[in-house]
Amino acid sequence: MAIIIGIDPGSRMTGYGIVQQTGDKLTYIDAGTIRTDTKEMPERLKRIFNGLTRITQHHLKYAEEPIYTAIEQVFMAENPDSALKLGQARGAAIAAMVALDLEVSEYTARQIKQAVCGYGAAAKEQVQEMVCRILSLDVVPQQDAADGLACAICHAHSSHSMNKLLLNSAMRGRGASKKKGRWRLTEEDLGNLR
Repeated sequence: MAIIIGIDPGSRMTGYGIVQQTGDKLTYIDAGTIRTDTKEMPERLKRIFNGLTRITQHHLKYAEEPIYTAIEQVFMAENPDSALKLGQARGAAIAAMVALDLEVSEYTARQIKQAVCGYGAAAKEQVQEMVCRILSLDVVPQQDAADGLACAICHAHSSHSMNKLLLNSAMRGRGASKKKGRWRLTEEDLGNLR
């Protein structure tokens, strides 16, 4: 089990989404946006840093499982000023997580959309809809919050796939049998994984 915090950085609204991963199952915990309704960039960065710190500290205090974080990478925008502001917001978010001794994984927007929708150029509305389906949500989250949840889902899928690859390579030398392209684990092997 693990808790994953996904972050969609933005200089005006930073979305976050928190899910719990138990094996293949993902459960919604929380999602929202940190709004920075001010013109001064240093104040915006402070609000992003403080908001994410406060949210993460709450989950660190009450969670028994490890917490992982994932953030969307900056894409090259047409407007250099917008890209710079987005990069600063992203830096504030990363700094908040690193200050709490959390590891931060980074994913491109295309990787996130591919993981959630199966299509790397999916529209924001498609991402919202798929997030609702994957997490069995009755209410559609705001776009930035949905993007934060999508980032967390992407990390869950990525880490789950990586664990399977590592497990398969570890099993090769341990006498596990392979049948029709899949490794068959013994009861002892399964007990050692828990």
